Amino acid sequence: MSNESSAPQGNPGDIVNWPMLKIKYRTDPDKIAALLPPGIEPGAEPNVNLTIYNFPVPDEPEYGIVTSVDAVYDGIAGEYTLGYGIDQESAIFISQETNGQPKYPCTTEFYRLGPQVKARCTHQGYTFVEFQGFSRGPSDPGEPFQQNEFWLKYSRAVSVGGPATGFDFPPHVVRVRSEYGTAWREEVDGKLTLRDSPWDPLTTLLPMREQLTSYLWWPTFLDREMTLAGQLDAEKFLPYADTISGSRWPGTNGGPKRD
Repeated sequence: MSNESSAPQGNPGDIVNWPMLKIKYRTDPDKIAALLPPGIEPGAEPNVNLTIYNFPVPDEPEYGIVTSVDAVYDGIAGEYTLGYGIDQESAIFISQETNGQPKYPCTTEFYRLGPQVKARCTHQGYTFVEFQGFSRGPSDPGEPFQQNEFWLKYSRAVSVGGPATGFDFPPHVVRVRSEYGTAWREEVDGKLTLRDSPWDPLTTLLPMREQLTSYLWWPTFLDREMTLAGQLDAEKFLPYADTISGSRWPGTNGGPKRD
C-alpha cells in the first residue's frame, strides 16, 4: 500500500502533477463488434475505457478524453481507440497524419477540489460525458504493466466529382506499445453519466450497462513504441473510412452518422 510520504510532489500548480481520471464500464459485446473494422476482433470483455486528462503536449496544457474499447489484433490483446478529444487544434492534424492517432476537437473541464473530482466533455455544443465523484484516498499502485493501443493510418484516394473508391495509402494498424508504472493511485467513488450526442454517440453505439471502475492515476512513463503492425483488407475496410470529425466513430463525409 502507498503511503502519504510518496504522494506526487513538485512545484505548486505544475500541470505535470495532474492525475488522469480512468473510468471503465461494460457495454454490449455486439456493440463493440459493430465498430471494429475487419481484422480487429473484440477483446475478452466488452469494456469501454475512458481517460480524462490534462497533460503538457509538448509544453502547454492539453485537456482531453480518450475513448477506447477492449480489442485484439494479430493475437495481441489491447485497446482499439475510437478517439482523442482534445482542446489543442495544433496537435490534431499532425497526430492523424503522422501516426494515425484519431484526435478531434473537444472541450474538457476536469478538476479536483479536496476529495471532490469533476469532469465534463463537450463537442460541437453537446456535452456527451460527465463525471462526479469523491476520492477514497490512496490505494495499492500495483506492478508495472504493458498496454497495447491500436490506431489506424491510411490515406483515401484522390477523387474529383465523386466519392473516393480506394486508397493512396491502404489502411494499416499502428500498434502503440507502452509500459507504465504507477507513482500514485486513488480510488474514486463516482457516477459516470453519458449524454446523447450525434458527434460522440456513446449512448447509442456503446451504451453503459455497468460502471466498473473509476480512479485517479499518476503514471510513470517507462517506455513507448509505435510501429506499423500490419495491413487491413482495403476493400473490406472502405465502409469504415467515413468517420466523425477525425474520430473513429462512423460518419458520413466527416459529419455525424445519418440513418
